[in-house]
Amino acid sequence: MANTPSAKKAARKIARQTATNKARRSRVRTYVRKVEEAIVAGDQTAANEAFKVAQPEIMRASTKGVLHANTASRKVSRLNARIKALGA
Repeated sequence: MANTPSAKKAARKIARQTATNKARRSRVRTYVRKVEEAIVAGDQTAANEAFKVAQPEIMRASTKGVLHANTASRKVSRLNARIKALGA
């Protein structure tokens, strides 16, 4: 348990940041799931529309430190490749 005032404040800050990061991660997962559902359904236009919304959200999560930059880029790249494969 935190004893000093600075440690108590740090614990409060960490709790706030954890809640924010959890919300951001959840939002990213929601958008990615929408893209994947459209891919599974075989609807390329819906997948493209969902991807256009998901891609900035994924990259925003990486700039905020929720995801590593390489992880975000990999997710975007793989989703895009799956969408392109629908048209082929």
